[in-house]
Amino acid sequence: MRVFPKSWSTPSFFIGIAAAPLVAAIPWVLLVLQIVCLGCGRQNPVDSVSVGDSGIKIRSSEWSLTPSDWNAWRGRSQDGIAVEGDVPTTWSDASNVLWRSKIPGRGHSSPIVVGGAVFLATAEDDQQTQSVLCFDREDGSRRWQTLLHQGGFPAERVVHKKATNANGTIASDGKRLYVAMLNSDAITATALDLNGKILWQREVGKFVSKFGYAPSPILYQSLVLVAADNRGGGYLAALDSETGSIVWRVSRGDGDSYSTPTVVRVGGRDQLLISGNDAVASYDPATGDLLWRTSCIAEATCGTIVSDGERIYASGGYPESETVCLSSDGERVWSNNSKTYEPSLLVVADKLLTVNDNGVAICWDSASGKQLWKKRLGGNFSASPVLINGAVVVPNLSGQTFVFKVGEEYVPIAQNRLGSDCYASPALSGNRLFLRIGLGSGRERTEQLVCISDLENGISDLENGISDLENGISGLENGISDLENGISGLENGISGLANGRNDMDSQRQEDVRAPQQTGA
Repeated sequence: MRVFPKSWSTPSFFIGIAAAPLVAAIPWVLLVLQIVCLGCGRQNPVDSVSVGDSGIKIRSSEWSLTPSDWNAWRGRSQDGIAVEGDVPTTWSDASNVLWRSKIPGRGHSSPIVVGGAVFLATAEDDQQTQSVLCFDREDGSRRWQTLLHQGGFPAERVVHKKATNANGTIASDGKRLYVAMLNSDAITATALDLNGKILWQREVGKFVSKFGYAPSPILYQSLVLVAADNRGGGYLAALDSETGSIVWRVSRGDGDSYSTPTVVRVGGRDQLLISGNDAVASYDPATGDLLWRTSCIAEATCGTIVSDGERIYASGGYPESETVCLSSDGERVWSNNSKTYEPSLLVVADKLLTVNDNGVAICWDSASGKQLWKKRLGGNFSASPVLINGAVVVPNLSGQTFVFKVGEEYVPIAQNRLGSDCYASPALSGNRLFLRIGLGSGRERTEQLVCISDLENGISDLENGISDLENGISGLENGISDLENGISGLENGISGLANGRNDMDSQRQEDVRAPQQTGA
């Protein structure tokens, strides 16, 4: 029999032996608990605000936009469909790139185009700055950069490795720019004029970050609509576009989700639609009143809902997987277990298209949900597809952009590579396509804004512009010559008038003297 020393047999010794590794592990346990619990604690949900509480009247749309403006996330209607314009279907570093401009920092904020300018948001992590940038649409020169926030970034461990501190896309009504960002544990909305001057800033509500903040602000009449689903108490809010005052705000539970809402005209009324929290929900955009809520999809979603004017389509997510078609009042029409988490869907005529995260394009009949075709494109995707003159354009995370048509089958057109990655979605204005791309990787990674256009058409436009300028100069020269002739004629007329007056005066003197001479 093995005999232990007396000291070994005391309870305190065994307790000490057992406790030693636990004591040594306490700092690590506390660290793990801190990481696990970070952001898990419930905050008090934001207070609801009704239109009656705010007393702010909603004004009719006062937007100042042209058909070629791409003024918000996924364009004017947030559906990724360009109403006009045409761009080349092929491009590369050596062809059809009109200009490139360096973007400081990082961001997944997609470009928007209003008037003669391109706008996007960016964040510089080393300096902890969040800014808005403005570039000239014609030559890509940077017009201005406005700092919105400095400091107040969330800890790196609560921002997803694929995310940035400038994910949301800017919205514009043609007179002002509207931005929503996570800073200092809250969502802050900012309005700027088109010259970069900050007009107002407003804290919309607190935000407990798990992976960062992704939604973009959208516009409805005189309202700026901001979504902020988060585990501390999510909300939807409407701000007055002129003052930033909160017009209404409603609670949305405590789930993490990342989708940008959309306003569509469906079922004879305007509906503010958003997915996430295991449902698709519809609100009255003017008041925030809940119209209906249908349980479907997943807890967390990223894509924006789309509609064909009759039906509503949504997909997600995490951890569940579903693509669903709903009627205008939220009744389920059809569904399947296909999952599109980050990108948004696209309606193409009577078809519904997805290019999912794993690079698989799937086309369904939008009315019945019948799958028409399925095609693996290659690579992974975060950007959402856009439809330009009948062609779908969508970049993957390797910097390769696929161009194809959607018919009864997949119709490939081109594959074009620029840079090493692309997270942001394309923007279109007239005959120009704008992409935000990355080059390199890690700390050496940089970003560029690239303008793609048919260079032959660009040269033709330039030549026409030069010709018009020459004609204008010629017309101006002729005008100056005519003016000089007119002035000369006027001077001659004045001289003739003076001579006439002199002749009349001389004649009068002769007439006065004549009787005197007769009477002498």
